[in-house]
Amino acid sequence: MDSISRLVFFAMMLVLAVAVATPAPGRASNAPYERMAPLSRYLMADRQSEISLARSAAPSAISIHATILVLGQHGYETAENGTNGFTCLVERAWMSPFDSAEFWNWKMRGPICYNPAAARTVLLYTLRRTEMALSGLTKSQMLDRTKAAVADKQLPAPEPGSMSYMMSKHGNLGDGVGPWLSHLMFYAPEADAMKDGASWGADLPGSPVVLDTSHHVVPEPETIFMVPVAHWSDGTPAPHT
Repeated sequence: MDSISRLVFFAMMLVLAVAVATPAPGRASNAPYERMAPLSRYLMADRQSEISLARSAAPSAISIHATILVLGQHGYETAENGTNGFTCLVERAWMSPFDSAEFWNWKMRGPICYNPAAARTVLLYTLRRTEMALSGLTKSQMLDRTKAAVADKQLPAPEPGSMSYMMSKHGNLGDGVGPWLSHLMFYAPEADAMKDGASWGADLPGSPVVLDTSHHVVPEPETIFMVPVAHWSDGTPAPHT
């Protein structure tokens, strides 16, 4: 697959992973996520199931020693304290780009495990968005407040070396998408995406690095690179192209 075809393929997959196409005029939407649903729809009834799903984001050698967060009535709570500096949790749909049609999709579950550097910085984006969502803010209010927080330097740029695992085959990244691809995510401070992509060798022939261009309506100060991997966290084969 040449570089252009490869880029188009991943762009299409990313769009599917974060949004459902807008229905044609006069047709009813199959995903009516115009506003936040009752909180109960986003919560997992079984706390242990959420812990297990969070751990599935990374190989067990990492996740078994990680801190585990679960979503509660007032935000994420520590379910288990870890020892290796990693933090695993199940993110909800409000971590999608703000222009995503599935921003309030109560069915979305995104198991992710942040390494120590990302847990100190990138994880704060999730905690802040979650706090705003659970406080009853609208999507536009959340976007405005996030932009203001970035302008006031209340949100840090990703610490050097920040990355995360998204290798769970049990997640749901969108209607009709399921777990998508097993992949790693690397975070860099927000910059000129094309220049940054070139410095990573992203989207070049034979390069496994993909520049995430789907997150163009994400106000947090980050640039995201993804690397698909050939196995799920449990070691079984995963689609990677």
